[in-house]
Amino acid sequence: MKKITIVISSGPYTHERSYTALRLALTSLIEGINVNLFLVEDGVLVAHKGQEPKEYANALEWLQRAINEGAKVRVCGICIKGRGIKPEDLIEGAEVTTMEGLTDWIKESDQTIWI
Repeated sequence: MKKITIVISSGPYTHERSYTALRLALTSLIEGINVNLFLVEDGVLVAHKGQEPKEYANALEWLQRAINEGAKVRVCGICIKGRGIKPEDLIEGAEVTTMEGLTDWIKESDQTIWI
């Protein structure tokens, strides 16, 4: 089965990039493609609990939908530390890791997309 790794580096409400990446992930899962989501830089904010945007699609809800459909999620540990986020502040199913975790996924994926 085909596998892609999508790297999200943009925050959830500064651009539409993270929302677009989550839509791509969910669509890919529905089409039968295995999806890895790696959150890095401001992209780690996508997995932060307690989001309640009023004028935007809720990125956390989209991430939860992707997890429910089978996406694996890893979050850069250095990036969350630099933003004052603790592992317990993240959505269930998000694994804190290092760049080695991303490298492992890149090696096993058919394609890697950086958004």
